[in-house]
Amino acid sequence: MKPMNMRSRGGWRGPAALVVAAALGGQSLHTLLLAQAAPTAEAVEQQADGGWPRAYETATKARLLIYQPQIASWEGQRHMVAYAAAGYEAPGAARPVLGSVKVESNTSVALEERLVKFSPVKVTETNFPTLSREQVQDLLAALEQGIPDDERVIALDRILTNLDHSQIVPRNVEGVKADPPTIYYSTRPAILVNFDGDPVWSPIKDNDLKFAVNTNWDVFQLESASTIYLRHDNTWLKAASLKGPWSAAGQLPASFPKLPKDDNWSDVVAALPGGAVTSVPTVFVSTTPAELILVPGAPTYQAVAGTSLVWASNTDADIFRLGAKGTVYFLVSGRWFSAPDFNGPWKFASLELPADFRKISLEHPRSRVLASVPGTPQAAEAVVLANVPQTARVNPKELKGPDVVYQGEPQFQPIEQTKVARAVNTDKDIIRVGDRYYMCYQGVWFVSKTANGPWDPAETVPAEIYQIPASSSAHHVTYVTVVEDDDDEWITYAAVAGYTGMTIAWGCAVWGTGWYYPPYVGYGGFYPIYYPFYPSYGYGAWYNPWTGAYGRGAAWYGPYGGAGVGARYNPVSGTYSRGAAAWGPYGARGVAEGFNPRTGTYARTRQGSGVYGSWGSTSVQRGNQWAQTARVTNRFTGTTTRATQGSGGGAAITRNGPQGSGGVARTGSGDVYAGRDGNVYRRQDDGSWQKYDGGNWGAGERPTPRDGTNSGTTNRAGTNDTYGQLERDRAARTEGSTRTRDYGTMRGSGTTGGGSYRGGGGMRSGGGGRRPG
Repeated sequence: MKPMNMRSRGGWRGPAALVVAAALGGQSLHTLLLAQAAPTAEAVEQQADGGWPRAYETATKARLLIYQPQIASWEGQRHMVAYAAAGYEAPGAARPVLGSVKVESNTSVALEERLVKFSPVKVTETNFPTLSREQVQDLLAALEQGIPDDERVIALDRILTNLDHSQIVPRNVEGVKADPPTIYYSTRPAILVNFDGDPVWSPIKDNDLKFAVNTNWDVFQLESASTIYLRHDNTWLKAASLKGPWSAAGQLPASFPKLPKDDNWSDVVAALPGGAVTSVPTVFVSTTPAELILVPGAPTYQAVAGTSLVWASNTDADIFRLGAKGTVYFLVSGRWFSAPDFNGPWKFASLELPADFRKISLEHPRSRVLASVPGTPQAAEAVVLANVPQTARVNPKELKGPDVVYQGEPQFQPIEQTKVARAVNTDKDIIRVGDRYYMCYQGVWFVSKTANGPWDPAETVPAEIYQIPASSSAHHVTYVTVVEDDDDEWITYAAVAGYTGMTIAWGCAVWGTGWYYPPYVGYGGFYPIYYPFYPSYGYGAWYNPWTGAYGRGAAWYGPYGGAGVGARYNPVSGTYSRGAAAWGPYGARGVAEGFNPRTGTYARTRQGSGVYGSWGSTSVQRGNQWAQTARVTNRFTGTTTRATQGSGGGAAITRNGPQGSGGVARTGSGDVYAGRDGNVYRRQDDGSWQKYDGGNWGAGERPTPRDGTNSGTTNRAGTNDTYGQLERDRAARTEGSTRTRDYGTMRGSGTTGGGSYRGGGGMRSGGGGRRPG
């Protein structure tokens, strides 16, 4: 029988998917499954998606084994096309029939769990020459409808390593700046106190102290004594002015024990009366964006293998040099700056990096810097992750907009290069377009006929809003869109990382636009009103390859979650919440892992897991809620798993009931692949390839993809053909499995790593750069 061609079996739009198939042959499916070592419980736990290949039972009681998909494309991180090999063993058959499939699917991504869901699955091509039409239909039904919903997941790292990085063309955001911030350098203990502009002092009820609201340090002013007090951990410093000099504070004024007994001041009260200051640190105070390079003593340089570079291993800062006395390169907020030495002058250097930067090994303790080296595969992956949409479905009949409070009458300021204007005297992102008002709040668009509401979820957003340039503080709202949906009752919104501070420039994902957005500061009541925007600099922002977001720098940048904004003014209550500001998509763990200060997400309550996590309402259904179920499902713990013995004597793990009830058997990754020519191949230990043909494995020919294209890779014979693609797929599968295991190990240990693509590194959490075992 000729193979069925299932091309164009219906169309759909939206996110994309995966390909399910792999091939076996020559022996029974059981033998093939069990010949590989059964994974230990620990090994399975390390695989975020539960592992591959996977075994199922079809409606006719046939056995189906699906190998790990080989991703061909992932358009917009919403729609996936993949190839896979599969083995089909009919009831009573002596051995399985092997073949390949091409699969398409919509996808949704849970970045924090590093999982991708593919659903629905559509098989668009099959190649099983010896199966009957009925058997092919049985196989198709198992692939398209038979996989349980909570098992339609694949690890994000398996997909990323499978992508053709040469085809990822970053769309740089126009107008992003790279002017170097002020960069301080110290070889002795030091701290950097960043103010968001000139200090904004707020009174404290029933106390003669004032506190600075626009810094993430505890800074107090006692005007009667003309003294400034600064808390550093459990010690206190003082100075006559912010310019210093700073000294040990000694006995604190009686005003400090009289601070209000609430959460706002708990950290301060816990540091009273203050420990002994054995050594006064250097205090750098800046009212403009600044960064600090702190190196205990002289830098300790270590050679970067295979390059002429060295790196400073005794600092949290990402410092590399061309030799111990050559040009210094400092990476912060995704931008490289260079100088002859640590005293400057500093200049932007991302586009002038020596070629050796691309040779930094993934095993290096600071290999995370590769994401900020233009042209590297890691930079391409970071761009892909920054463009992964986070979605939420909103019920417009139930969800109403938040309260909007202006300081006085609404004030709107025109945005340059556009025909729209933004509200300046409120904590909400409100844009006026013609006679309508649009508000973007926690990733959801609202619309109103008046500046004061009422606010209803918006079904459309004017194109003029998406012309807001990077120079505007409202630019981040351009990363939230309305997704076309056929559902009449719900509206779907999508937000990418630009909404929470990341943007694409110079072929890399960087933190912030580089523009400084002055805050709104108003006076008139008991408290000054301070509405901040996130800054690009001021906290040593570094890219974490395991979260796809930027983490916050070390303690010497300040004790609170929001860099440069230690307090948030609540216009409804008219009071401040200190230490409550945090931004980014994942809570309060880093600068790009919470929310913009204006969204009102509070770090201490651990809200805001994902852009839409803080809604916590049945009227807002997050698009990544499936991930928690999938993660629990794939852990194989408790009484929901059982081991079944096969004729080969090994154990295959089958979930949810006895063997044959539709559970998934997890084995090793397997070296069986679907060729783009429709055939099935396996790789031998000596590096050679075999092709499955007529039930047997034989030496492979040099096949050509059936679509007439070539892989662009030269094989051993010097021609472009399927072998090049197979080698790339093999390398991607190996690397993807390694990274998936590394992530599982790291997550299980409770660390977030971030130093290296191999599970940690540097001086931050995660230890050295060695790969977990």
